Amino acid sequence: IDTQKVSIFFRISPIMSVFMYTPLLPVGTDTTEYDHVSSDYVTTLELDGRTFLKVQPEGLTLLAKRAFATVSYLLRAVHLQQLRAILDDPDASHNDQFVALEMLKNAVVAADRILPMCQDTGTAIISATRGEQVLTGGNDAEWLSKGIYETYQSGNLRYSQLAPLTMFQEQNTKTNLPAQVDIYAGKGAEYRFTFIQKGGGSANKTFLYQKTKAILNPDSLRAFIKEAIGELGTAACPPYHLAIVIGGTSAEFNLKTVKAASTHDLDALPTKGSSLGHGWRDLEWEKAVLQMTQEMGIGAQFGGKYFCHDVRVVRLPRHGASCPVGIGVSCSADRQIRAKITAEGLFLERLETDPAKYLPHLDDDEQPAVDVDLRAPMAEMLQTLSRHPVSTRVNLTGPLIVARDIAHAKWLEVLEKTGDLPDYVKQHPIYYAGPAKTPCGMPSGSFGPTTAGRMDSYVQRFQAAGGSMVMLAKGNRSASVREACAQYGGFYLGSIGGVAAKLALESIKKVEVLEYPELGMEAVHRIEVEHFPAFIVMDDKGNDFFANPGKQTFAPCTDFCDPRFNAAVVPQQNEAPTGAKPTIVPVEGPTSKPLHREPALKAVLEGDCMDCTAEECKGCVKYPIN
Repeated sequence: IDTQKVSIFFRISPIMSVFMYTPLLPVGTDTTEYDHVSSDYVTTLELDGRTFLKVQPEGLTLLAKRAFATVSYLLRAVHLQQLRAILDDPDASHNDQFVALEMLKNAVVAADRILPMCQDTGTAIISATRGEQVLTGGNDAEWLSKGIYETYQSGNLRYSQLAPLTMFQEQNTKTNLPAQVDIYAGKGAEYRFTFIQKGGGSANKTFLYQKTKAILNPDSLRAFIKEAIGELGTAACPPYHLAIVIGGTSAEFNLKTVKAASTHDLDALPTKGSSLGHGWRDLEWEKAVLQMTQEMGIGAQFGGKYFCHDVRVVRLPRHGASCPVGIGVSCSADRQIRAKITAEGLFLERLETDPAKYLPHLDDDEQPAVDVDLRAPMAEMLQTLSRHPVSTRVNLTGPLIVARDIAHAKWLEVLEKTGDLPDYVKQHPIYYAGPAKTPCGMPSGSFGPTTAGRMDSYVQRFQAAGGSMVMLAKGNRSASVREACAQYGGFYLGSIGGVAAKLALESIKKVEVLEYPELGMEAVHRIEVEHFPAFIVMDDKGNDFFANPGKQTFAPCTDFCDPRFNAAVVPQQNEAPTGAKPTIVPVEGPTSKPLHREPALKAVLEGDCMDCTAEECKGCVKYPIN
């Protein structure tokens, strides 16, 4: 033996590390409250000194059926408590509180288990872990899918899954299958599940960013997160449960972790990292990001602080050459429910069956909304809307045309072939939506708005042809829509996302198929509504609420006329510089305008008032002649 070489080898070789194992996501004790579903379908048997749990496949079907039948209508108590907290928060905006109250009322309606809380009854997703001592003897995904099938066939739920017949031709499966079923191997003699009903709008707000080590410092990470969450918008119906995952052994594991964090399945992760490399929750960054969302001004869809209920930030190990960052949300229809199968039987997470107890005492001090008569000619509707600034709440009464993606594509084909659009597209507002199944004896199934942005590419051409002049949907829209509305005099109204059951019960009085009945829920419908709530989001002057959500930028000059002096407040030299001292200019004729409001006056003096064309106002703040 060459002892010199051996000595050199041991001096330059690293000492072998000790093997230590950790799961990537070491979740702690499950504290979920469960209800017992059945003691049937389970038995135990002894084999080689070990106790095994034998589950009949029919038990999987029953559990899946019960889970999706429950989560379509009921929410977790903690989610309802968060909605109530908005109503009790003196710093919440009026619009925050209005949306939260509508969502609580929607939960009360849905709890009757007739109208699902959201018209998009989603993609059925199951994430499960089967212990190695659990025996089923069958194809678990098939038996679970059968339970999903039975729920969607028997309930007032919507079929949303499209089968690809060719690369470009699709057909609704009319079962809401296939489902996404992921089953992992685990320890012990228990079978655990999370059943998720994931709507398209919420799923579309899941993003992966391939970053590097350069983002892993406080300033860079803060700047990136602020930009990324600003791009989420409101199309997925906030307030959100926001999940941010930094790192990951792969891109796909990062996004799986995002999904699990958004459903609160990872709440019991450790709150500190270790040299073993497991994932952990960063509570300080969760607090910082939540504050960031509150300061953005977007709020619960129409301005305020409640863009998010809560935030989960999970840090994962990563390869040295990559740093995936995933962001996703669970929306206001926070639909997930846990389940387990043990030797004692089948168990399902307890959801809240009495959401009415979270409602406040209702009084009559609600701020009034502007009534808009949809039976009036389109020109008159546009004139009514033009009198009010963005963020104004309106109540709609009259007929709406309902159309989604496929109908818009068909209208475009008609426009290209004939040079014109159907008259109903030009005479009525267009509501982007698709209903769930209609319960027996009711005029409508759950019928909330769908994401507006998917129809953005049609707006300019349709408005140029005189159609889609008033659009109603949810979420923010692109600059092309704002520019089209400014050019052609159109409006985009935001409907509250997440209150589909309440809209069906209280606002929608009649539904009929108008065209393309073969499209099912994608057909063109004509509906009659009463006091349908909405907000002006984009107007005919090029204003967009979401362009500056923390500030109501425009206000009519009628807010500033002062009846005490039979005059109007105007800045000197007919200009609006910051800090300009207002002067009182006498005007002819009586006026009954309210006293000017100081915050709004400040905005005007900073140059943010709109041009007033109202004949009755003789002294506009910015242009006294008008």
